[in-house]
Amino acid sequence: MPTIHINNTDIYYEDSAPNDTQKPVMVFAHGLLWNTQMYDKQVAYFQEHYRCITFDFRGQGQSQITKSGYDMDTLTEDTLALLAALHIEKCHFVGLSMGGFVAQRIAIKAPERLLSLILLETSADPEDPKNVPQYRKLVKAIRWMGIKRVSNKVMPIMFGSSFLADKSRKSERKEWLTMLQGNRKGGVIKATMGVIERSGTYDQLGAITTPTLIVVGDEDAATPYEKAERMHFAIKGSKLAIVKGAGHTATVEEPEQVNRIIGQFLECCA
Repeated sequence: MPTIHINNTDIYYEDSAPNDTQKPVMVFAHGLLWNTQMYDKQVAYFQEHYRCITFDFRGQGQSQITKSGYDMDTLTEDTLALLAALHIEKCHFVGLSMGGFVAQRIAIKAPERLLSLILLETSADPEDPKNVPQYRKLVKAIRWMGIKRVSNKVMPIMFGSSFLADKSRKSERKEWLTMLQGNRKGGVIKATMGVIERSGTYDQLGAITTPTLIVVGDEDAATPYEKAERMHFAIKGSKLAIVKGAGHTATVEEPEQVNRIIGQFLECCA
């Protein structure tokens, strides 16, 4: 397994073309409770023309569970350290949900590292105070009962109604439910608290000059369209696109739409 030791943490990553220095680089940062696999269909689509790098945040997927360091700023430092260790000077950076929280911070703190910024299903605001009690209750349930017992309550947060109701995708839903249930309890609790307690970046978005694409599913209940539009108005020159029939995990639910939207945007950035 390819792991790299950065910031006192072993980070798991996958690199589609580790020895190719000619292809432009795309880096993909996953959402809470998932891992590199949420971008499998994007990597398959883009790897012919791009060097695609995916990685697991600390405490999630196959990366090390650490005692601390789950705040968004530390995760941002982890990500920048990964880029440095892999000798990636510039990249197109794709961040979904939690990965988007980190992507925004990279665009603010280290814009020289980015060729473009692609924000999927994410927000620039702190967690909505109305959601915090519910999420804290969820964390408490995970701590006492394990994630398997609460996974069926998490699925409607992560996926839209179209995906969840589609009988032809029953096996696919089961695959993602099994993956969700496979999360390690200690890492999940720490990572979720990092998301719940995060600070916002909205007041700093005006400083972003990197070409930016914002994408949101029209069935996203976790970070709805209004959150995406708010970022769009704050980032000068940004593009906003809607994925039809997708919830909070559009890369899985509607990969063809997502790939087409990102591909068209990258053509404009070339």
